[in-house]
Amino acid sequence: MNKLIFYIFVFLGVASIANAADFRIGFVDTERVLRESEQAVRAEKKIEKEFSIRDQEIKKLAKQAKEVQDELEKDAVKMSDSNRRIKERELASLNLQLQTQQREFREDLNIRKNEELAQVLAKADKAIKTIAERDEYDVILQEAVYRNPKVDITDKVLKLLADEPSEGTSK
Repeated sequence: MNKLIFYIFVFLGVASIANAADFRIGFVDTERVLRESEQAVRAEKKIEKEFSIRDQEIKKLAKQAKEVQDELEKDAVKMSDSNRRIKERELASLNLQLQTQQREFREDLNIRKNEELAQVLAKADKAIKTIAERDEYDVILQEAVYRNPKVDITDKVLKLLADEPSEGTSK
């Protein structure tokens, strides 16, 4: 009985090796697609533009807090106790506003980046499926500890994404 099981495993191993010659595998570097694709670059620029006003407001508030702090450090000995306490409260209030705005900015920025990157990934997945069907791949991986450069199809995906019409224009 044990010999029978052994022969079955040997047969299955030989059969799988014979079929392996027809087996096509590919790999896509998702991080590279998210860095280099035209859609990702456009999304990054769109987000920068969208958040630039808020970024300027935060920088202005930080400058204002720095000015109050510098004034406090410079004139603290000359100021009356009540004026110093008023300036210290003003500085504390500015710092609290600054921290709140920075936290909200980071949270909103991360949400928007995730939304835009999800759209880029959806387009990349569509491109990967198109390549898989067109070039008859059996498996395409997006995560791997090691990959042979011969199976990397990231350039094909980037090219297909680049050939895709931009939003608002037609190629």
